[in-house]
Amino acid sequence: MEASLRQLELSVRGRLDGLLQGNHLGLVPGPGSEPGEARGYQPGDDVRRMDWAVTARTTQPHVRETVADRELETWVVLDLSPSLDFGTASCEKRDLAIAALAAVTHLTRGGGNRIGVLAATGESTVRVPARGGLAHARGLLRRIAEIPRTPEGTRGDLAAAIEQLRRPPRRRGLAVVISDFLGEPTWERPLRALSTRHDLLAVEVLDPRELELPDVGTVVLADPETGRQREVTTTPLLCREFAAAAAAHRDTVAATLRRCGAAHLTLRTDSDWIADVVRFTLARKRAWSGGGR
Repeated sequence: MEASLRQLELSVRGRLDGLLQGNHLGLVPGPGSEPGEARGYQPGDDVRRMDWAVTARTTQPHVRETVADRELETWVVLDLSPSLDFGTASCEKRDLAIAALAAVTHLTRGGGNRIGVLAATGESTVRVPARGGLAHARGLLRRIAEIPRTPEGTRGDLAAAIEQLRRPPRRRGLAVVISDFLGEPTWERPLRALSTRHDLLAVEVLDPRELELPDVGTVVLADPETGRQREVTTTPLLCREFAAAAAAHRDTVAATLRRCGAAHLTLRTDSDWIADVVRFTLARKRAWSGGGR
């Protein structure tokens, strides 16, 4: 366990750390809450940041830039329900979720920043208070990685976990939700409420078998959160319908996250997750700087 976590830390800091030095404008989905300079409105800007005084004075629409607070408090809601105990590629979704937590932890812990975690298994919730420092970061990851797997048939409740983070209210900061977001988006209302006070980052972890069903004959499909099983015979038509339903669900998740004002990062068990984080971070920086327009 110790060797694996240390290797994970080296991978994160070695490949990502230089990308975010000097400010919080990287993996963090929002630029902070301190007022900065006003600039002309550009398509795609958040209308909630409109500076109406400057707009009225210049007769041209302007938005007010914001800068990150000097000390950032980050809270992570980590979904470790049984649906995460699945993987057909290089790792399980659970492993990928913990890797995402490690990336957020090591990339936001410097400069007096603090990070805490609410890990929900469906059976219980493990809470790690927000603190700063390398020792806390390593202890946090160790404690989360050692959480035992929940028995099959236990249903997760992501909405309840998000609600636990929202109450009582905390100082403004970064809220990160790491989950596979399977099932109906019952978490939309608490996540939308969370966005009124915090910047939001949603990390969606996926496995390729959840997106496409191979034509391999007779297979048994199981729902780990209900224990239900069903034997089906795969056919080209069934595979197409499965892929269409999976794509529709992913579109629903993406649209719901947009409505909640969350930045959306997708990680897959069959791809280089660090490279995906790098691409996401660079795209965010280009969008904030206006280079993506």
